[in-house]
Amino acid sequence: MTSRTDDYATVFVATCDLAGQVRGRAVPPSEHEGVLRSGTGWVPANLAISSFGPIAPDNVFGSRGDLRLLPDPGTAAGIPADGTTPGMLLYLADQRLPDGRPWACCPRIFLRDALSELRERTGLEAVAAFEHEFVLDNLPESAPFSLRRFRDAEPFGTDLVRLLEHAGLEPETWIPEYGDGQFEVTLRPAPAAVAADRAVLLKELVRDLARRRGLPVTFAPLLDTDGVGNGVHLHLSLRDADGRPVLYDPHRPGRLSALGARFSAGVLAHAPALTALTAPSPVSFLRLTPNRWSAGGAFLAERNREALLRICPTTELGGSGPAAQFNLEYRAADATANPWLALGVLIRAGLAGLTGDYDEPTVWPEDTDQSVLAMAPPLPTTLDEALEALEKDDVVRSWFDPQLLATQLSVKRSELAQLDGLDDAARIRKVRRVY
Repeated sequence: MTSRTDDYATVFVATCDLAGQVRGRAVPPSEHEGVLRSGTGWVPANLAISSFGPIAPDNVFGSRGDLRLLPDPGTAAGIPADGTTPGMLLYLADQRLPDGRPWACCPRIFLRDALSELRERTGLEAVAAFEHEFVLDNLPESAPFSLRRFRDAEPFGTDLVRLLEHAGLEPETWIPEYGDGQFEVTLRPAPAAVAADRAVLLKELVRDLARRRGLPVTFAPLLDTDGVGNGVHLHLSLRDADGRPVLYDPHRPGRLSALGARFSAGVLAHAPALTALTAPSPVSFLRLTPNRWSAGGAFLAERNREALLRICPTTELGGSGPAAQFNLEYRAADATANPWLALGVLIRAGLAGLTGDYDEPTVWPEDTDQSVLAMAPPLPTTLDEALEALEKDDVVRSWFDPQLLATQLSVKRSELAQLDGLDDAARIRKVRRVY
């Protein structure tokens, strides 16, 4: 994954905050071993920094307290020197108290705790993959999905795949997408905690390389009011203690097992509150509307890209079996979310479905008429509505330390306040510049 520390000019220790922004501190290579042992200093109120810069004015931490960013050696991602840009060794970190205890508001720890509870209560392990869409500016005009767009992005595309491989992220595909200048990069499925770490790293590696190549890039969920926007498609599957897939049952609707249906029921039941964590920008909900191929309602369907939960297709080409490929795709997410929190709340919601009394959802076949699907429960239409749903959902609230929940609400409402009075086009431009 990486070479010797002395191949890199700095060591950067990072976390991802509630605005989906990666922040941290750098140390010289001479301090590498020391920072792996004891971390580097951090401040609780840093979690309350909004995407537009200011700390949320009503954050619960104020100026009090201290933390340590303790890097996880398994996340080391090396960015080689490139021309005049020096190399860097990047780590993701847990946020811990000075005595080493976990900090209850750390999003990375939130995900690990959710996965631990899933394992302890059901014996199941989660496997995940994140698909990221983004737009590169300053490319010639080209057709969707075209070879020309693919080639126009060279050598960026080839350099990106090599960089992701060098950093150990296991890229699977790099493709031109539908929107103007839009691309998608996918990583191989991995244990859920690893997949979320890679989602955090991916955005930073793309941004860093694009900057060095003189290509403005944005992961913003919407670039103009009529555009298709950028999403993050989050794929989930479950394995038992022996590593066997458990979502597939060829004798049930959609080939989704009873266990998979119960997991889905929890996600669908809490969908309005979940979107406050998975699509949490002031413009995210302009994209989450019918006929945008994002998520047109809170329903479960086979191979339908308007479904909140899509049962993905499988193939038997090359002797592949369907069970190992079978997965659910959550489509109401974008890159303004913290990947640890987004995946963590989906795991928690699915666990609630597995262990609670929820009605089994309908699996809508691929050929279901759109007029039928239009009657599915709607998603929130604004971030305000999603935050209200989060506050009213006692089950979802119970998953959070009160200070973490209060900070999420505070940060998101401060972002809304900073865009108050702007029309949709101006709000989109502001968010685009940040992401």
